[in-house]
Amino acid sequence: MDVNFKMLATTSFGLEGVLADELRNLGAQKVTEGVRSVSFFGDKGFMYKANLSLRTAIRILKPINEFKIFDEVDLTKSLQKIKWEDYLSVDGTFSINAVVNSKFFTTNSHYISLKSKDAIADYFRHKYHKRPNVDIQEPDLKIHVHIQHDNLTVSIDSSGDSLHKRGYRTATNIAPINEVLAAGMVLLSGYDGNSHFIDPMCGSGTILIEAAMIAHHIPANINRKSFAFEKWADFDADLYELIKQALLKKIRSNNYKIIGYDKAPSAVLKAQDNIENANLIDFITVEQRNFFETEKQVDGPTTLLFNPPYGERLQIETAAFYKQIGDTLKHHYPDTTVWFITSDFEGLKHVGLKTSKKIPLKNGDLDCKFVRYDMYAGTKKINN
Repeated sequence: MDVNFKMLATTSFGLEGVLADELRNLGAQKVTEGVRSVSFFGDKGFMYKANLSLRTAIRILKPINEFKIFDEVDLTKSLQKIKWEDYLSVDGTFSINAVVNSKFFTTNSHYISLKSKDAIADYFRHKYHKRPNVDIQEPDLKIHVHIQHDNLTVSIDSSGDSLHKRGYRTATNIAPINEVLAAGMVLLSGYDGNSHFIDPMCGSGTILIEAAMIAHHIPANINRKSFAFEKWADFDADLYELIKQALLKKIRSNNYKIIGYDKAPSAVLKAQDNIENANLIDFITVEQRNFFETEKQVDGPTTLLFNPPYGERLQIETAAFYKQIGDTLKHHYPDTTVWFITSDFEGLKHVGLKTSKKIPLKNGDLDCKFVRYDMYAGTKKINN
């Protein structure tokens, strides 16, 4: 039986708690939240499961060594203490990613990447008179060098491409929302498939797809073609397939509706293409409709979650746009829990409804708020 080891899952700002919950629910041990990351323990099989299943992880790193370092000489000596042939063939390829936050290193991360590359190449050259090549695009091994104060952590990347690259999205709209952020918002909203779900400004359909995968217990990265760990020397193909099949058996049916609207015909076509690529065409309906001309067409509790245009994408006057959002919700969407993300904090003031929750998030480099409004059914008063 494989021994448990420490791993680190990276994520976006504001999603650390969601990722920690995901890991605990999967069965991870010693889960600890960090800044844009969560550390945990598990065995090789759990590493496979985490890559396949986690919706809010960007990548899963496996730390292989830690050192105390104070200068570039220490960096080189430390890297050359690692038995690299255990992870990489002399005929293989590798890439280096470095993150530096230390008063001992005034150079930038790119320079540290180059120094680390030279140290590893020299390790092989001195020992085998030959060295592996660097391949930035598709390396056999992705190495992460993280320097925090006087601590060097060397990790290998089990994911490869960022885990937001699910494998279903071939068509995108203007400023598409990241799959990890989309899934994080759905999970933060509390949606679990036990109510209807609507994205009234669905763009290329990312939020709808992530919601459907959550509702039906479909592993987040089941459509990916590959993970970095498949190139590792200790890759266990039988174990991987066993875990994959076990996850697929947990997929469930669901009778609640998942609906998307967009007023742009091109966006609707892109969304439909992506939904088909994700094999979710039977579970999601997308229509060309202007949200401001719609009303709720499903009975019962509903989650309405969307990413309205903001900043340069918003071609109309901000105050009028956000007031129209509030008016549409107030008059046409009773018995609905509404969530949307925006970086337009001034625009939020014009919605005209009282928020019941505000969560700070990042959409790329933009500081955003993920806000909730509770629209009551019947005669219950709506707070203005």
